[in-house]
Amino acid sequence: MGTQPRVHLARSARSVFGAMEGLATQVGTLAKDAGIPPRLKELVQIHASQLNGCAFCVRVHVDKATTAGVDADTIAQLPTWRESGVFSERERAALELTESFTFIHEGGIPDDVYDRVGSVLTEPEYVALSWILVSINAFNRVAIAGRYPVPPRTDDRS
Repeated sequence: MGTQPRVHLARSARSVFGAMEGLATQVGTLAKDAGIPPRLKELVQIHASQLNGCAFCVRVHVDKATTAGVDADTIAQLPTWRESGVFSERERAALELTESFTFIHEGGIPDDVYDRVGSVLTEPEYVALSWILVSINAFNRVAIAGRYPVPPRTDDRS
């Protein structure tokens, strides 16, 4: 690691980060209106954060997922969702879309993924999940660039 402390982008450009928070709020409303349940919203945000290596956002969204009733086993199965039987067809489609959005630099959203996901999700669900993924990938980059800390827990959730 470098010797220079990292700039905390959220604090250093509060108005811009506030705009990102506003985007996240609007995305949440869009997701709710499209019928995306909190469980699904948190699962895709955890998975994108895992794929990006954002420990800070993984913690934030694991906390939100457990509040939404997602159990530890389901969260632990996310990295192996293709082999796991704990996810519904809709969740599997959303997790596949998550990977395409997170690795969008590797060829966009491939046609076969788009077709498969589109055969499971409605257009409003696809749109809402896409915006959730745009948002979480942006937040991941802010937290990773700033090396936001993830200290050990000191409460009963450790």
